[in-house]
Amino acid sequence: MEQGLFTANNVWMMVCTALVFFMHTGFAFLEIGLTRQKNTINILFKNIFIITVGLLLYYLIGFNLMYPGEFNGYIGSIVPGIEAPANGMTPEYADGGYTWWTDFLFQGMFAATAATIVSGAVAERMKIGPFMIFTVIYVGLIYPIAGSWKWGGGFLDELGFYDFAGSTLVHSVGGWAALVAVWLLGPRIGKFKEGKPQAIPGHNIPLATAGVLILWLGWFGFNGGSVLSADPELTSLTLVTTCLAAAAGGVVAAALSFIMYKNLDLTMFLNGILGGLVGITAGADVMTPNSAIIIGAIAGALIVFAVSFVDALKLDDPVGAIAVHLICGIWGTLAVGIFSTNPDHTLVAQLIGIACYAAICISSSFLIFFVLKKTVGIRVSEKEELEGLDAHEHGMDAYPDFRLNEH
Repeated sequence: MEQGLFTANNVWMMVCTALVFFMHTGFAFLEIGLTRQKNTINILFKNIFIITVGLLLYYLIGFNLMYPGEFNGYIGSIVPGIEAPANGMTPEYADGGYTWWTDFLFQGMFAATAATIVSGAVAERMKIGPFMIFTVIYVGLIYPIAGSWKWGGGFLDELGFYDFAGSTLVHSVGGWAALVAVWLLGPRIGKFKEGKPQAIPGHNIPLATAGVLILWLGWFGFNGGSVLSADPELTSLTLVTTCLAAAAGGVVAAALSFIMYKNLDLTMFLNGILGGLVGITAGADVMTPNSAIIIGAIAGALIVFAVSFVDALKLDDPVGAIAVHLICGIWGTLAVGIFSTNPDHTLVAQLIGIACYAAICISSSFLIFFVLKKTVGIRVSEKEELEGLDAHEHGMDAYPDFRLNEH
């Protein structure tokens, strides 16, 4: 391959890596914006912990476990560290897409996202120590093992399961764990009164809005980089389908929410955008623009119904992570079997893939959280929850000059 093309491909992949990294800013802004100010430091600390420790874990064991080369298709061997192959810095590696080092860093940025999804769902009432333990195990072991089943050339890849950029491999992997965690934790104090859900407003909706726009921007790297080269036609198509799905998701969620509840709910609008993004992620490279709009629109509608459904189950998800990442992740994965322009993608293979990921994520996250609950405990005391995790777990105040009584 021509050196200039190889360099262009590698630069594009590094730009996409930076965009995916920037998504952690979006997650942080969204989570703190949709929750109360007394827990801001706690959420920010968790997000910084996830990206730093996540990268180190991915270096130590995750990368080789997720991309083991020749293996049994289920679990690779743990090989500490990373060492570039003989052609790791030459155009022959990855069909000229990028270097070995770029490959590691791009994939490493994805690894931490699964735990970030859980962070928002358990906000405002989970002890930070047990959450950190969960992150180490889930990001260090479960995510790379599950990822190897498809992206590492494992048994689901051979079966024909398709997930372009992670509707299931990233978003549902985080979503299933979020569902289990929220169920075991229980709702926040005051969330349900006489069985009816009560709104607990976030303290900074402008910040949450900025977070969603940053996440949308980051998705240019999330999906655009998953092309694994700077192929002009495929990267352009991928970004078009990604943006159309996001727009359709937001508009439909806002419109449906207005029809059902007679108010123009900005948070539903924002989560509709995210739902559209998650929904298109599994098949952004194999969809027509028309299909992308349909997929995003259905994802937006699912957001509205899923938020109500989660509330009806007496589950407390402060940021809508289960609706966005799990429900829309499942939908986006199924959509590949319905709308893909590749005839090799079948609904049966997609269903099998969803079931396999549900099995490993539910079982592993339940085991981790249940053991933590029975040993060290996973929920803060009532006093700590009412007064805020910032004061009790960090001894800090995010806004020391603007204190509000949020009890």
